[in-house]
Amino acid sequence: MSRIVSLLPMVFAVALALGPSLAAASQPGVQVIKNWKSSDKCAQQAQTAFPDFTPEANAKRDAKLKECLEGQRLAPRAPNGPSQ
Repeated sequence: MSRIVSLLPMVFAVALALGPSLAAASQPGVQVIKNWKSSDKCAQQAQTAFPDFTPEANAKRDAKLKECLEGQRLAPRAPNGPSQ
C-alpha cells in the first residue's frame, strides 16, 4: 500500500507535464472550429438582416447566407427542410 502511495506523486507529475500536449488540438481541428465560427457569424448576420419569417424574408436570408459563405470559401449549410 505504501508503494502505491509513494508512486502517486510521480504519476501526477507526469500527467501534469503531458497535460498541455495531450489537450492541444490538431491543426485541422483548429481550422474546422474556425470555419464553424465563421459560418455561425454568417448565419447570425443573415438573421439580423432579415429577422422576419415570411417566405420573402426566408429567401433573402438564405441568399445572404449563401453569399457570405461563398465569399469566405466556406461549405454551404444543409437545408433545414423536413427529412424524407
